[in-house]
Amino acid sequence: MMRRSDSSKKLKKPKPWKHTQSITPAQLKQMREEFWDTTPHYGGQKEIWDALRAAAEADLALAQTIVDSAGIIVTNSDMTLCYDERGAKYELPKYVLSEPTNLIREK
Repeated sequence: MMRRSDSSKKLKKPKPWKHTQSITPAQLKQMREEFWDTTPHYGGQKEIWDALRAAAEADLALAQTIVDSAGIIVTNSDMTLCYDERGAKYELPKYVLSEPTNLIREK
């Protein structure tokens, strides 16, 4: 099995970001579902997309283990840009990786 290449970055928490407008947790969840439902259309392998989704939804230590074991090369440490061992590109929007600073907290 190929080890994590030196060009692969160690995962870090995404930087704080702001959505174009304030959104609720329900809207964020829907945006995420829509993204993951459409990932096969972006190309790449389903197994890698599945691993990226699992990593995006896990804590950092587990996410690191998932990307390492799937042989994913992390180009941006926040996982917004990754490649698989065949060189296919995987781009993840910030909203699947973390919550925006203007998320509306429901009372």
